[in-house]
Amino acid sequence: MKNMKNNTLKFLLGLIVVFTTVFSCTDDLNTDPKIELSLDELLAQDPRAVEGILSRLYGSFALSGPDGSGSSDISDDAGESPFLRGIVNLQDFAADAMKNRWGDNGLDQLTTTSDWTPENKFFRYLYNRIFFTIPQCNNLLSILPNVEVENKEGIISEVRFIRALANFYLIDVFGKGVLANEENYGQTESLPEASRQELFDFVESELLAIEPLLSDTNTYGRATKGAAQMLLAKLYLNAEVYTGTARYEDAATYANKVITEGPYSLATDFVSLFSADNNTSNEIIFPLIADAQVSQSFGNTTYIVNGSLNADTTPLAQFGATEGWGGHRSSKAWYGLFGDLGTTTDVRASLFWTDGHSYEMTDYKEWTDGYPSFKFRNTNFSGTSVPSKFSSTDFPLFRLADAYLMYAECAVRGASNANLGTAVQYVNNVRTRSKASTITQGDLTEQFIIDERGRELNLEGHRRTDLIRFGMFTGGSYLWPWKGGVLNGTSIPATYNVYPIPSSALQANPNLTQNPGY
Repeated sequence: MKNMKNNTLKFLLGLIVVFTTVFSCTDDLNTDPKIELSLDELLAQDPRAVEGILSRLYGSFALSGPDGSGSSDISDDAGESPFLRGIVNLQDFAADAMKNRWGDNGLDQLTTTSDWTPENKFFRYLYNRIFFTIPQCNNLLSILPNVEVENKEGIISEVRFIRALANFYLIDVFGKGVLANEENYGQTESLPEASRQELFDFVESELLAIEPLLSDTNTYGRATKGAAQMLLAKLYLNAEVYTGTARYEDAATYANKVITEGPYSLATDFVSLFSADNNTSNEIIFPLIADAQVSQSFGNTTYIVNGSLNADTTPLAQFGATEGWGGHRSSKAWYGLFGDLGTTTDVRASLFWTDGHSYEMTDYKEWTDGYPSFKFRNTNFSGTSVPSKFSSTDFPLFRLADAYLMYAECAVRGASNANLGTAVQYVNNVRTRSKASTITQGDLTEQFIIDERGRELNLEGHRRTDLIRFGMFTGGSYLWPWKGGVLNGTSIPATYNVYPIPSSALQANPNLTQNPGY
């Protein structure tokens, strides 16, 4: 299976092409793509190259650039700016469960949810990555109708999925932006600002259009019907936050499609989902591929694995690493969800390194305050492995357990097409897999759901979004260590439910306006 994964990666990363015609918004953001050959010229020479170009679009979520860990598709720092690294920073380290101690300019503000400004480079990194991926998709979509390629409809659907995924993060993180598509691709005038509702409507329409066109199965790491259904379910689950109108019935519909129509099943062992050979899992619906030899990046899961280790207290080789960056620790807001770590039977509670570390995070910059999480590791679950500088563990962006928990949440929130009894069964399937005690229908409350999502999904790029949906991210009703820059937590303004639009974007496009409060 490892050879199969490497072959897939060689396909996914084999053709390094970045298009010469660059969307004006990307230009304005100084994301300076590398120029080799125009897309028109390339496809005229070899229509089969479209597969490599498509793979390059998938790679934009996992890698910094085409030539290894030191290269970058955009002018931002190759190590700090990869797309997935931005998702982890803005979704997990800005939330309750994970804290970073490095104190980098801007990262300190993220981990303490305080002093957010439009100049913060970490906001710019993710914004720039979004507007690298989207225009490249638009370029390909503008040309594909005139190119004779095999499985054209399927390829177009995959590109639209990639674009929808990038736009989803624009909706979720920044709340607005520009609606860039193949119809306005290449336009020299600055595009008008699009509201959250307009972007929501666009992504919804795109996913509804491509869902029946995507296959149930695909080459590993590429979009399937299940991936589109998961993204629709997530879009609808958060619709009330995004648009003001709840869509829990729709969320339940698409979560149920993933569960009942897809070829997915829960992994027998929770740890296997986050090991270096997790490409064999039938639970993962859409991964971001990593490989220590083929796809080296300081983003992807290398950031998670190496950043959670420090040779002073954690054995690097045990988790397949040769470097420990000593940055990331979980707080009691995560491991406290399991109760007494010494007595609980929950397997997920065993994935924290406690030796030499303190339960309380009295100082978030002190490595030994808080417990590092080794949920992700660079070791094979099924056998031996060799420690390496980079991680081979794929990032499970979408997996079946999340669909189970989304369905359960919809049931709790009163969706007419979500059965509470079925919801309890799904939750118990997830908990039984980790040897946690089962629940009854009376236990299934909104508080239980948000806690269970933390136990199951923390460090997978969902936590900030989840807390906002439950009304727990801003304000003072729920406090966690260092919220608002205070040891025991303090209230933060509702402004922080979206990030500020980066100053560079505002300078590039005079039609954009800043989010309120910034």
